[in-house]
Amino acid sequence: MEKKSMKGYLYLMPALIVILLFTIYPLIRAFIMSFMEDYNMINGTYSSVGFSNYVSIFKDKYFIKALTNTGIYVAFVVPCSIALSLLIAVLLNSKIKFQGFFQTLYFLPYVTSVIAIGIVWRWIFNEHYGLLNQILSWFGIKAIPWLNKKQYALPALIIFSIWKSMAFDILIFLAGLQTISPDLYNAAKVDSTPKWRVFTKITLPGIMPMVSYALVMGMINAFKVYNEVYSLFASKAGPANSAITVVYYLYDKFYNQYEYGEASASAVVLFGIILVLTFVQRKLTGRKDG
Repeated sequence: MEKKSMKGYLYLMPALIVILLFTIYPLIRAFIMSFMEDYNMINGTYSSVGFSNYVSIFKDKYFIKALTNTGIYVAFVVPCSIALSLLIAVLLNSKIKFQGFFQTLYFLPYVTSVIAIGIVWRWIFNEHYGLLNQILSWFGIKAIPWLNKKQYALPALIIFSIWKSMAFDILIFLAGLQTISPDLYNAAKVDSTPKWRVFTKITLPGIMPMVSYALVMGMINAFKVYNEVYSLFASKAGPANSAITVVYYLYDKFYNQYEYGEASASAVVLFGIILVLTFVQRKLTGRKDG
């Protein structure tokens, strides 16, 4: 038994080393750096240790704006993405024609570069010749400056991200739907059970583990949103930082302003928020660790 355990640990060792070097160590290092003021990346010197970096970021209007935007982003993107993905997955699982084609079509955003997709969506959102405004004009709606006005920047980011997030959710929901026994649906059909009861009593309970997983992963990924902002607004955070998120704020502090301590403090705050919300979400959905 001991030899088998040792063999298992040896198999796990390469992955554990990678996790320690590229996940655990950077996390600990960021936590330590968050208490250092005027940190110098070259020689490792710093002027003081304390909570001044945390005080500074919570006094920074852009950090508060980033927290607010990220919260709004998560509140809209995660539930909308899951609801639409579940609807599409159910339709795709109902043996429609060209099922394989539609599955591939919906999965394409997941395997396509975010930067490339962002360029396409910049054209879609273009005020003068964008596809979205062309469609809105059919209903008598005037052209909306999605990417050029502060009040439209965050909604544009949310729309783009909902579309992009659906690909992975559709895939896992389809996998879950295919594990539900057809006998359950046949029995419901014999009993002339209404479709909405079939969905709530058979389909939804059958894929609830996938829904819980999608909620947790969707929330974590939504809090870490950066690539979508960078690609949609051409490396900026929208007009007058109107679409700034916590990760973009962290990036700007670290790479542009060289405020390493404040960047690390914002990373620790983000980690704490994700950790707490993930724990609460797992409790609410009945998931148990271990």
